[in-house]
Amino acid sequence: YFRLVEADELKPTMAMDVLCGRKLGAVFRNVVPAPVLEALIANFTTSSGRRTRGTDAPGEYLGAYHYNKTTDEYLDQTDAVRADLKVALDVAGEPLGLLREKLSEALAPCGIRFRRAGHGGREACVGIFRSWQGQHGFALAPHEDLSQCESPKQSGFEIQNVAARVIASVNVCLSNGPGGRLVMWNLRPDEATRVRLGVQYTGSPYPLEALSSFERLRLDVRPGDIYLINSSHVHAVEAVRDQSALRVTLSMLLGFADDETLISWT
Repeated sequence: YFRLVEADELKPTMAMDVLCGRKLGAVFRNVVPAPVLEALIANFTTSSGRRTRGTDAPGEYLGAYHYNKTTDEYLDQTDAVRADLKVALDVAGEPLGLLREKLSEALAPCGIRFRRAGHGGREACVGIFRSWQGQHGFALAPHEDLSQCESPKQSGFEIQNVAARVIASVNVCLSNGPGGRLVMWNLRPDEATRVRLGVQYTGSPYPLEALSSFERLRLDVRPGDIYLINSSHVHAVEAVRDQSALRVTLSMLLGFADDETLISWT
C-alpha cells in the first residue's frame, strides 16, 4: 500500500485506487504540455487576485482555502475571487478541468456524480494556485488534511462527511526548481495523537522528532506532473534550493461524501 504508482497518462482507475484507499498515491508524469504550463503561470503571476499567505505556509495564492476558517468565511472568499480565478484558468487543456472530465466519465456508469462541495446553495472553490517561498527545510511543514475537515468551525459543511473515508489531495506541478520534493510518512495520526500534539482541528505542524521512527518516501516533482495522494497521511513539501526558482502548483481536494457522490474543494 505505502507506495506511489506512476503512469505517463491520466488514468482514472489509478485515481480511484487512491480515493478508495487501495494505494497511497498516483503520479501522472509529464501529462500537462509546456504551453499550458506557461499560460497558467503567466495568468497566476499577473493576476490582481493574488494574495499573500502568512508564516504557516509562506507564499502567494490565487483562490480560496478552507483551512482554519468558518464555512461562511471560506465561501465568501470563494465568491470574492471567483472572477479572477476563472480568468486565470481560462486556458485550453487546463489540467484540473481535464481531470474532472475524465473522472466524471469514469464514474457516471456506476451512478456516481462528481461535483464541487456545496453549502447553503453555494459552491466550493474550483481550484487554488499556490507559490511557495519557505526556505527553512520545508516550504510546507509536515501536516495532514484530515484534521481540518473535522473542525467545529465548519460543522454541517459536507466536506466533513469525507473525513470518515479518504481525503485526496490533487496537485498539478506548474513550475519547480531543485528540491521541492513531496515527502510522505507512513502515518495517519489518530485523534488522541492529534490532541496531544495540539493539532486536532488544524493538522499542522507535526514536529519532525515525532515522525523520525516512521517510514517515509520522497517524490521528485517536475513541471507537467499531476499527483494525487491520500492526504490523511502526514506529508510535507521540501523547500526549493534555488531561491530564484518558483515552485507553483494548482490544487484541489477530493473525497466521497457518500457512496454516490464525489466532491471537491480547496
